[in-house]
Amino acid sequence: MTNQYSGKKLLLLSAAILFFVLLLDQAVKIWVKTHFLLGESVPVFGNWFYIHFTENYGMAFGMEFGGGSGKLFLSLFRIFASAGIGWYIIKLARENAHPMMIICFSLILAGAVGNIIDSVIYGRIFSDSAEGMATMFPANGGYAPLLHGRVVDMLYFPLFSGVFPSWVPIWGGEPFLFFRPVFNIADSSITIGVLIYLLFNNKMHPAKTEIAVQEETSHHQ
Repeated sequence: MTNQYSGKKLLLLSAAILFFVLLLDQAVKIWVKTHFLLGESVPVFGNWFYIHFTENYGMAFGMEFGGGSGKLFLSLFRIFASAGIGWYIIKLARENAHPMMIICFSLILAGAVGNIIDSVIYGRIFSDSAEGMATMFPANGGYAPLLHGRVVDMLYFPLFSGVFPSWVPIWGGEPFLFFRPVFNIADSSITIGVLIYLLFNNKMHPAKTEIAVQEETSHHQ
């Protein structure tokens, strides 16, 4: 299958994805940050979807990583990784890669940049949510230096709960909740981008797939 999209169109596609994901991600984060108390939950659809305001210092889905120094390392790593992904997207566009390649890596980049914004500047432009509902550009300055801001999470889907059967190793008899982590739109963008890549990898590399089929056929002959 020949890609009919030019490099310029592919870059415009990538830019559009970045713009809309970042706009939605940051709009929701700022709204939650300035309208919710830390830990506050509001049901959206019954008992299986809540807006639940929480913050984390670490990775996606609320995972922590090494305190203050770990936070600085993670912020810098995100910046360099995002620069690398951005360079790779430009390379793919110049090579007229499959549009789905551009889509999945642009979603991953948009999610990474969305959380980078929190880490880099939220500590400077917001008051501390631990002290009450946050305000933007407080008179006394922000709650943390550059690169030490906390990532805002709010999407909570406790779809179902139960108890592990007694025969399950380690967790037998323990209660469980699915899905426990609280995340944000940026995390979702990264996850969707990775899933697209894994599910449609063969379609994005048709030439490699065709070669593999030919080799398999010749082997059986």
